[in-house]
Amino acid sequence: MKTRHWDRIGNGGLTFTELGFGTAPLGNLYRAISDDEAHAVLTKAWDLGVRYFDTAPLYGLGLAETRLNRFLRGKPRGDYVLSTKIGRLLRRCEPGEERTGAGKFFDVPTRREVYDYSYDGVMRSLEFSLERLGVDSIDILYAHDLDIFTHGSEAARNARLEELMAGGYKALLSLRDQGVIKAFGAGVNEWQACQWLTERGDFDLFLLAGRYTLLEQQALETFLPLASERGIGIIIGGPYNSGILATGPKPGAFYNYDAAPQPILDRVARIEAVCKHHTTRMVDAAFQFPLRHPAVVSVIPGGQGVAEMEANAVAAGAEIPPVLWADLKTEGLMREDAPVNA
Repeated sequence: MKTRHWDRIGNGGLTFTELGFGTAPLGNLYRAISDDEAHAVLTKAWDLGVRYFDTAPLYGLGLAETRLNRFLRGKPRGDYVLSTKIGRLLRRCEPGEERTGAGKFFDVPTRREVYDYSYDGVMRSLEFSLERLGVDSIDILYAHDLDIFTHGSEAARNARLEELMAGGYKALLSLRDQGVIKAFGAGVNEWQACQWLTERGDFDLFLLAGRYTLLEQQALETFLPLASERGIGIIIGGPYNSGILATGPKPGAFYNYDAAPQPILDRVARIEAVCKHHTTRMVDAAFQFPLRHPAVVSVIPGGQGVAEMEANAVAAGAEIPPVLWADLKTEGLMREDAPVNA
């Protein structure tokens, strides 16, 4: 498995596998799987060479972290990179309260999320995650879901961003300065929030989901050049834009967690036609594309089954003919300034 070493501030940095593992599906996202099934997927990932694992309290309301606990037990701590997130504390639901994620996470603990990006909220979240994970250290902490998609409006998002900078940011700085963590950043669905934070603080890494893909490259306008200038590393989540770049533009294909609209279906059909012309699977090109950007250190597509994990590894190792990228640009399906050299 290919790796990329990142060291922005000279503290030794971290070595990421180009294929990482996002654990949201192990939190019984959209369907329940057993502990043994989850363990089998993680074991397959490890056997394939994956050594970067990302999780969050939200994923299965603690379930993903506890499933990682079983898997990581006994593995040398220096052999893998581990990230989790802050910004949500989990509270046991009182009788009559609806738990978080009903209809999204299945067969999970009865918990309700409480947003908290304060100094104390960061410290409490880290402590709870260490207990659920059963480890002595976490490499990266991301502030989770500081975006309009989660909070509903630009004003609400901005209020949470300000809350982080007034409190949680100071905790993250202190944890990094003390060597408790190696790095910190944010895990979000919108590049604009990443840029806002970069312009106001000393951030190391951003986990950006779905916003720098074969289908979307708007982040190249201002954010990614700024990240490169600052030495910030980018982890790409959602490289298939919720599935459509893996499944193709078939009826019912998902884009951004919902049914893909017709303009997206049409654009993906054109991308797929170019890939087929070069006898390349679109899913392989979709995985490989973000890694062409020099700031990107890992891509984490996730996977709920062994077959999906194996498919991700095939995509990670695929060779893409350079002329494919050139043709996508000629057809107006990729930005001219998108880096494409490996």
